[in-house]
Amino acid sequence: MAAQRRNIVISILFVVFGGPGITLLYLPLWITRFRMPAHEAAGQKLLAVTLILLGLVPLFEPIVRFIRIGRGTLVPTAPTEQLVVSGLYRYVRNPMYVGVLTVIAGEVLLFASRAMALYAVIVWLCMHLFICFYEEPALTRRYAEYYLAYKRSVPRWLPRLTP
Repeated sequence: MAAQRRNIVISILFVVFGGPGITLLYLPLWITRFRMPAHEAAGQKLLAVTLILLGLVPLFEPIVRFIRIGRGTLVPTAPTEQLVVSGLYRYVRNPMYVGVLTVIAGEVLLFASRAMALYAVIVWLCMHLFICFYEEPALTRRYAEYYLAYKRSVPRWLPRLTP
């Protein structure tokens, strides 16, 4: 139980002050100053807020799964003991990254910002390179054939329709 509490604290701190917090809150604040255009269409705002809320689901659901099933965290220095392949991971290998990009797409619409659109592309490229050159090789070393089989059957970016 103490290990699970530690994993919860590490995960919360990482989300707020690490990758997700920096990517979804602090840098967009710096880029946009959270200024929305004065004449933004109501439909655009609704779509933006919908994307932001939808993007938070695949960001937070896997964190709970990492703690409970994987017995670890999303932080690379405190990884899971077991490979997590349930929940949203049955549809796409990187649901948290998909969630982050969905939130950023919502922010692009909400702030109607070209700079945020460029930021979205840069974030995707950084995540893609991180996945290809660090995360997937590390998971292959750690979980060997089990991860390779998972990798063959579940797409990296575009979720499949059936698990």
